[in-house]
Amino acid sequence: MSPNIIRMIRCLLILPSLMLPGLSQADPVRYEVDGLSKPAEIIVDEYGVPHIYANTHYDTFFVQGFNAARDRLWQIDLWRRRGLGELSEVLGPAFLEQDKAARLFLYRGSMFREWLAYGSDAKKISESFTAGINAFIKLIDTHPGLLPVEFSILDYTPALWKPEDVVRIRSNGLWRNLTDEIRRARVVCEAGLDVDAYRRKLEPEWRTTVPAGLDPCDVTEDVGRLYSLAKAPVDFKKSVQFADGTVPAKDYSYSLALLEDQLIDAGSNNWAVSPARTDTGRPILANDPHRGHAVPSLRYIAHLNGPGINVIGAGEPALPGISIGHNEKIAFGLTIFSIDQEDLMVYEVKDGKYRYKDQWKAFETIAETFNVRDGKPVTYSLDFTVHGPVLARNEAGTRAFAAQAAWLQPGMAPYFGSVEYMRASNWREFLAALNRWGAPSENQVYADTEGNIGYKPAGLTPVRPHHDGLLPVPGDGRYDWQGFYDMDQLPVEFNPARGFVATANAMSLPEDFPYRSIKTGFEWAAPWRIRRITEVLASQNKHSLADSVALQRDYLSIPARTVLGSLDVSKLPEPAARLFSDWDFVLAPDSAAATVFEVWISHHLVPAVMADLTANTSPELLGNMTNFVTVEQFIRYAESKRQELAKVTLERALAEVRQRLGEDVAGWRWGDLHQMKFRHPLYDVVDEETRKLLAMPVVARGGSADTPNSTRYNQAFDVVSGASWRMVLDVGNWDVAYMTNAPGQSGVPGSQHYLDMVSMWGDDASLPLLYSREAVELHKTTVIQLLPVTEAAP
Repeated sequence: MSPNIIRMIRCLLILPSLMLPGLSQADPVRYEVDGLSKPAEIIVDEYGVPHIYANTHYDTFFVQGFNAARDRLWQIDLWRRRGLGELSEVLGPAFLEQDKAARLFLYRGSMFREWLAYGSDAKKISESFTAGINAFIKLIDTHPGLLPVEFSILDYTPALWKPEDVVRIRSNGLWRNLTDEIRRARVVCEAGLDVDAYRRKLEPEWRTTVPAGLDPCDVTEDVGRLYSLAKAPVDFKKSVQFADGTVPAKDYSYSLALLEDQLIDAGSNNWAVSPARTDTGRPILANDPHRGHAVPSLRYIAHLNGPGINVIGAGEPALPGISIGHNEKIAFGLTIFSIDQEDLMVYEVKDGKYRYKDQWKAFETIAETFNVRDGKPVTYSLDFTVHGPVLARNEAGTRAFAAQAAWLQPGMAPYFGSVEYMRASNWREFLAALNRWGAPSENQVYADTEGNIGYKPAGLTPVRPHHDGLLPVPGDGRYDWQGFYDMDQLPVEFNPARGFVATANAMSLPEDFPYRSIKTGFEWAAPWRIRRITEVLASQNKHSLADSVALQRDYLSIPARTVLGSLDVSKLPEPAARLFSDWDFVLAPDSAAATVFEVWISHHLVPAVMADLTANTSPELLGNMTNFVTVEQFIRYAESKRQELAKVTLERALAEVRQRLGEDVAGWRWGDLHQMKFRHPLYDVVDEETRKLLAMPVVARGGSADTPNSTRYNQAFDVVSGASWRMVLDVGNWDVAYMTNAPGQSGVPGSQHYLDMVSMWGDDASLPLLYSREAVELHKTTVIQLLPVTEAAP
């Protein structure tokens, strides 16, 4: 680290500058910016939420872009470079393969069709948003204190944006099925379809078959390597050229399990309760999306206020609009709805051509040039088939593998479709806007000030007349998609008799849904969270805001209740028998029973049941699994077998707990094993002085992936995903709303909002989400006034 950078970091630690975003200021800060039509204002409240007040509709999005850069410039610059395949330009040659992978998945179709797919003014919105980002970047020339420290550490400057950058990038979506197809092909090749049926439950009930013409053994694990790289976060343990010339050692490996870990983090809960079942007489809507935890947070809260728009909530920092939140009339929230939007196509190759419909077709080849830091540009040839980008070829050159993906179609930029529905004013307009929503596929819940609630999944669903999408298929034309289903063919609920709607990524198709013809998908999250959410909501005749907040914090484990309910707990080995005897199945951070149960089920019981069911098939082959199948199978065993298996595996689990936490049972706390360690992407590759600036506190957590308060963990029990953003709304009484966004709103180290929500989030507390101008004025800490650049005199 160079002396200049170290001196700058020391200044940030000791004497924070008023130029840093989010620091309290007595007087407004004023900037003249190019591209703004009329004066506008950003009021930042004490929680770091920016409230944008603009005087034209599209200036609102300009200021949103400016503000996104103000708080998250390094994050969104990295997002852009990763998505466009421009990392090696600033980070060096170690990132060329990742850049190549990203460019395979760029949108390459008609931009006219692309913009039109989102709505009549989508292009104008993106132009305004990116102009705002660029205005902030240009401002750095005269206000160098605004440049985040990460750019100085890595010795590069932020790039200017083009409007199409926002929608051409597709590799940042929550895609998943292609990975499942590769895993299933590997399992079927080595162990057969029966073993795969135990690996993951298919819902609605379904048994897949191997498509005619496919040899599953042709599909090797490394087929998914470029797909994995395109989706992977930027790994700074690779060889990166730093400002002072130091180069950390390269440290990257690909595995299918690693990719599955990345994809399994996507989850979420949402619900809307009708006025008849609330104590306010108004609807209550709640949403807590689950994503991999990151520094900064993957979502950003903003309030957009201008002519024709007054919407607040969370969205992707690098996109215009709000995807989860409310406007003056309606509220909306989302969770993943598992539409199968991908297929892996397998081609016969001969003399450099691939077989398609009894013809040998030449691959379409596109030459892509990559600028490389401190080196010469490098050109790679990227190949495409009629279905999509080529991911791999076998060593013999006789097979090629390509991805067919709905999300490469026009109008499929992840989350960008929210710019339409966030401006709806009623259920009819909301549904019409969802007809334009393509990706990711989502469960949308809705509530409005008229007292209505609703539910509608949305996403582009391929028509597969000849296969189910669960295994790779030959790319010779027999398994081509026949277009896409109309969104109206997906389920819908409006003011249901039960008085609430709720989703949590589990299978949510109604019993009468024609799933054998409309194959939306068969791979869903385990039902544990939705069972608990439904159980609580159904039991409360007068649901309150406090009840919704409590349900988002809920650590009760349905798997624990199910497994232990099938056993004679008194006959289990001590101290498990004593700990479980009066346990309430709540995975509290200070619970010894929770510690034993989670170590037992994850490291010992589930592997033992799977070994029994699959004749000791290699765990590495089976990959990452939910515990849904294993718990169901365990409780079906004869009582004597259950008790014996529980006894043997619990003894091993208790030995592991003792090894990890010591002999004193009174000192066993789930939160001592199960912790969230927020980590800045550069933390592991900078010196100790810089780490002080980037560091975050460690937070003890309760729960698991199976509790409503989801805290998915890895093999070391470290929390890797969950709800960093939460929202609870009293619909219509908009200033009575609650939120969190850990670790903080700002991505700028040194800002007061960089980590100010961590402790509060760790305690499962909430903060106000302010909406009215009066409430905002009462809690403001910073005011930024933006003025159009003064026109030069003639």
